Amino acid sequence: MARVRVNGASLNYTQMDCEKADACEDVVMIHGLAASSGFWGVHCAPAFTRRYRVTIFDLRGHGRSEMTETGYSPSNLAVDLQQLLDLLGIGKAHFVAHSFGGVIALKLALVEPWRIASLTLADTHIAAVRKKQKDLKWHFGMSIQPILHRNGIFLDVDDTYFGYRLLTEIARRQSNDQQFTPEFQKLVSSFAGRLRGRSATQWLKLMDSTRAETEIMRDDELTLQELKAFRFPILAVYGEHSQSMLTGRHLLDVWPHADFRCVRNAGHFFPVSQPGRFMNICEQFWNGALAGNYPRRKGDPVKSHFRSSRMYQDRGGWFFSTREKTRRGPFRNIEDAERVLREHVAGMTRVERDPVGGVPQCQ
Repeated sequence: MARVRVNGASLNYTQMDCEKADACEDVVMIHGLAASSGFWGVHCAPAFTRRYRVTIFDLRGHGRSEMTETGYSPSNLAVDLQQLLDLLGIGKAHFVAHSFGGVIALKLALVEPWRIASLTLADTHIAAVRKKQKDLKWHFGMSIQPILHRNGIFLDVDDTYFGYRLLTEIARRQSNDQQFTPEFQKLVSSFAGRLRGRSATQWLKLMDSTRAETEIMRDDELTLQELKAFRFPILAVYGEHSQSMLTGRHLLDVWPHADFRCVRNAGHFFPVSQPGRFMNICEQFWNGALAGNYPRRKGDPVKSHFRSSRMYQDRGGWFFSTREKTRRGPFRNIEDAERVLREHVAGMTRVERDPVGGVPQCQ
């Protein structure tokens, strides 16, 4: 770990060298709110060093970076990132960003699009898209509303800032050593990831002693026109049960050139709850999906839509879905599931690859 002063704040960062002997491209990873660079440091960042030099860092007010009184708007955090890249001598890079970190990456792309070799957004909300979602219902949210009420939490799941508000509520309960019921504990892991101990205390301090809450929970000032103008390769990955999926669905019409992926049976924190799946999606994107060569069978609609892995894990077993949406499983391990899937696919008629489309989809 190292520290550097940029834009009036001291930021903590770690740079991991590429394992390849020849010149490597850069990957820069941006975590979301109430997290730290450790979000990437356990699984994804070390794995990506096989072919990239990887840089992870703590956002202002997070992890080991300085907590300033102000400066938490997406635009200013993008300046933090911009100056960090300059000091580290990173020009063009592949960016991987989770949640609010994706908004920061998009703000950087507005002012310096030349830096973006590709952008991977993982479950990112965008304010301009939220405004188009007023009539859309988050169906999974409706199922968890009673759980919240039974545990004395009266937040509205249709609030566009529901996730941020729930983070604060969970952190307050963590800091007071309140015990969670089993059903609420499962919900906590989906919405707050590893928010506990020092992370919970730090998040509360950030909310209570700085202007971060006001600056975060306001319009990020990204416009649909600006988003549509992006031409660099984009991978948009969303959790099947996440509130952010509402944003993802609308982005299908904003970025017809992007690769959209759905992580089955996942909430907001799938990069840490299902790191293998997330890393595999990123690798596929970098290895060839940048060209938009997605498989499509005859009869599939010629338009952008979410694709998802046939393979997923549920209650300790592995399953896969067929084109006819039949669920096969459970299998003891992913290797057994993949073997049976290969046998299933081998018995089906193959068609030529088409530059758009793909199956299956998360509904």
